[in-house]
Amino acid sequence: MPIIQQKITPCLWFDTQAEDAAKFYCAVFDNSRIRTVSRYGEEGHDIHGMPAGSVMAVEFELDGQLFSALNGGPLFKFSEAISFQIRCQDQAEVDDYWAELTADGGEEGPCGWLKDKFGLSWQVVPTALYDMLTGDDHAASQRVTKAFLQMKKFDIAALERAFEGESV
Repeated sequence: MPIIQQKITPCLWFDTQAEDAAKFYCAVFDNSRIRTVSRYGEEGHDIHGMPAGSVMAVEFELDGQLFSALNGGPLFKFSEAISFQIRCQDQAEVDDYWAELTADGGEEGPCGWLKDKFGLSWQVVPTALYDMLTGDDHAASQRVTKAFLQMKKFDIAALERAFEGESV
């Protein structure tokens, strides 16, 4: 099997949950897999402090996108400053990703944002929203914006009603 080479690969810093997170994300997204798992050895223990044999890094793919996950200790935490957008074709896809990523301790946020149980931020966005916001009808775009600012999980039918000028 050929190795995927990407010029830029997101690296996610975890305390000790890199492998659990990679397994979770691979279960959420189709066409995903864990590629490699590397482990800490005795070398560098005075710097990294991790037990020999524990997971150091996991390389995994989510629907063809390569990621790295590093167990680097508790020094850094995720914030909303970085998030991953999931472009969804329909309401069922929005609902499925929303449910899976907020399960087991995830948190809903405003305007299609959520945090999963590891604290990583995601935006679950219907592709139709991009079309509504970037079209030539500025008034319709403003109605859609007003509607989605009141939502947590996006409701495509409500966004379409707002776009058409109907009450939401």
